[in-house]
Amino acid sequence: MALSLQEVEQFKRDGYVCPIDIMDATEAAGLRQQLEAVEAKQDGALEGSQRNKSHLLFKWLDDLIRDRRVLDPVEQLIGTDILCWNTIFWIKNAGSESFVSWHQDHRYWGLSNNQVVTAWIALSPASIESGCMRVMPGTHAIGTLPHEDRYHDANMLTRGQEITEGVDDEQAVYMPLETGQMSIHNYCLAHASGPNISSDRRIGISMHFMPTYTEQVVGDWDSAALVRGQDIHHNFDPTPIPNADFDPDAVAFHARAADALNKVLYTGAAENTGKL
Repeated sequence: MALSLQEVEQFKRDGYVCPIDIMDATEAAGLRQQLEAVEAKQDGALEGSQRNKSHLLFKWLDDLIRDRRVLDPVEQLIGTDILCWNTIFWIKNAGSESFVSWHQDHRYWGLSNNQVVTAWIALSPASIESGCMRVMPGTHAIGTLPHEDRYHDANMLTRGQEITEGVDDEQAVYMPLETGQMSIHNYCLAHASGPNISSDRRIGISMHFMPTYTEQVVGDWDSAALVRGQDIHHNFDPTPIPNADFDPDAVAFHARAADALNKVLYTGAAENTGKL
């Protein structure tokens, strides 16, 4: 088993498990180099839309969402038939003021059940200093907390959504990761992260997995990758597997998928900031 029985029980009780050793630092550094090589060709950063559904653009990331080292622990938590709904790059440059406010993802993603999990892999150290994730244990089991859209420029979230009551920073648990380690949390869990005051970039990838019986209940159309087992429900259009980075067919599909995701995430919002 990838996770011990104690870790599985902790996930059920607290809504998260961390850290999980996935790959060594050398392998993770190689993935970072591939990402940064692309960034270097386009003014040093990914475009906003490239941060989401990124497995359609990067072949190595599509490989990663199908890697048994990632999927074995996910299977222990949500079952054998697994879709990957989304992948997101979370990048805070050294000295960046960017932060993520307290929020629950299920409030905004339009997915039909509470069995969706986020696997977060560190391609560089995710320390308290560099702005690692912190969580409020047990909040995955108490329903949707009140949120308010605050549209803060430094907030990495689409509309600056923030929980207005029900979290206590003094009770929060930090989830630092070494390069190559992974955390998993339930997407109903309240979580946040602070700015990066370290001297290195904090580069993470979140991969969002769900049982195949999940439905999109907000958007008219959505897509996902079948990464393990069988999909007898067909609630999501299957994403193509890229043959290489920026495979033309996958890039064309990505444009539609990113647009659909934008519509889901901004449903009911007063304004669309263009963040994804």
